[in-house]
Amino acid sequence: MKFWDKMTKKDKQADALSKKEHSAPEITALEKRLAEKAAQESDDEEAGETPVKIVDAREQIDELNTRVLRLTADYDNYRKRAQREKEDVRQFANQGLLEKLLPVLDNFEMAITAVKEADPSIKDGVQMIYDQLFAVLKDSGMEPIDAMGEPFDPNLHEALSQEETSDANEGAVVQQVQRGYKLNDRLVRPARVVVAKAPVGE
Repeated sequence: MKFWDKMTKKDKQADALSKKEHSAPEITALEKRLAEKAAQESDDEEAGETPVKIVDAREQIDELNTRVLRLTADYDNYRKRAQREKEDVRQFANQGLLEKLLPVLDNFEMAITAVKEADPSIKDGVQMIYDQLFAVLKDSGMEPIDAMGEPFDPNLHEALSQEETSDANEGAVVQQVQRGYKLNDRLVRPARVVVAKAPVGE
């Protein structure tokens, strides 16, 4: 007699009940339709929301790109401004000192004029000191403005008076009372001049 033939009726019923409990529950037709409808509504909702989310994301990306471009431009402007300021500091750091030395240079020019008839050794000594000081100023970027005979330029010259003359064109500089100077093309002191004007009646 085989093993399974020995199983009692009660054992067979218990085995059948166990198989039934472990098998998947059957879905009715109504439950199946409801599940399909719910899945379709969920898909429709996601399909309706997706374009909105994409548009929002694109707007945020565009805004971030704009901010990045603006920050980049601001940084470039700051870097260029800082570079210009650094260059200005380098070129004009000594301007205050050089301006204080200009009256000394003026006094040497007057001294040279005053010692024209003096002993040549004195004249040569004063000229030598003047040349040495002038060379130091020139090496520092200082340039003289030679106004004699030039047309009057209000950007470079300061007119002290006018002089009637027919020996020069009207508006030309006929006398330089005090020499002007520039530092690296920036005006430090204008030349003080007398300007020609046409004689009355001509």
